[in-house]
Amino acid sequence: MKKRRENGEGRLDDAARAGWLYYVAGNTQDEIAAKLGISRQSAQRLVSLAVSEGLVKVRLDHPLANCLDLASQLRERFGLRYCEVVPSDPASESTTLGVADAAAAEIERQLKSPGMKVMAIGTGRTLKAASELLPRIDAPDKKIVSLTGNFAPDGSAAFYGVIFTMADVVNARHYPLPMPVVAASPQERDLLHQQIIVHTTLELAAQADVTFLGIGELSPKAPLQEDGFISKAELAALRKAGAVVEILGWAFDAEGRMIEGLTNARVASAPLPSPERSLVIAVAKGAAKLPGIRVSVGRPLVNGLITDEWTAEKLLAGR
Repeated sequence: MKKRRENGEGRLDDAARAGWLYYVAGNTQDEIAAKLGISRQSAQRLVSLAVSEGLVKVRLDHPLANCLDLASQLRERFGLRYCEVVPSDPASESTTLGVADAAAAEIERQLKSPGMKVMAIGTGRTLKAASELLPRIDAPDKKIVSLTGNFAPDGSAAFYGVIFTMADVVNARHYPLPMPVVAASPQERDLLHQQIIVHTTLELAAQADVTFLGIGELSPKAPLQEDGFISKAELAALRKAGAVVEILGWAFDAEGRMIEGLTNARVASAPLPSPERSLVIAVAKGAAKLPGIRVSVGRPLVNGLITDEWTAEKLLAGR
């Protein structure tokens, strides 16, 4: 026992056991100490280790009344089928805190739903953070399809791709889109779309029962440019043409109209799933993404939203 505890993996095993006893089984630290044959101080350290190593993920199951009220108002105002509002942390500058946890919970719920067969996934920092919070899920009857290409312009894997992270923990059929996010030319994009494996994946994406999307800003610090998918000159051209939001690489103006030409002529992503036939959930919060969220729910490009209190209040105030 002592030798096993000196081993790092063995200590994590003990931490996992202590974390389960404390958070799931409801044991006190004294009871954990007795069951594991250790001191109370050791039990306390193991429980703390379980949290610090990410072995324990805490989910708030008692939503705040204000969050429920804001979600209800957003559903009514924008005709949303689904809306969840999480508490805001005024001291945090994170663009994923809270909303990533809520998205992970909804992804898990959908994957366990008997009626859901095909789930489509976008990309971005928020969805990547959500995918990293997923527990192991057994869903062999489900299909998960990527709506965006999985390669950067230099041929490397896109850093904020989601589907491969999900494949590590979700037992389901996964369908990546083996293409760059933005092709070198419209002709290259069209040629790639004619490939059987790509064409099949795009057809599957069109059948999605539920979709989770990130919202991309098109400010001078747009992730689409900072991550190397388009140039500064191309971003400037999009902004001059009136683009305010990017979803799956596609650029839209303040009225929710897709910008004609420019980089949109080379985007290799699947078309946005129709909110008229399926549930399309945007996951985003914060001042930088507020214009894009407003366009997405107002057009509507989506019919579901996961956001935070601050963003919800701004949407309802029209600011």
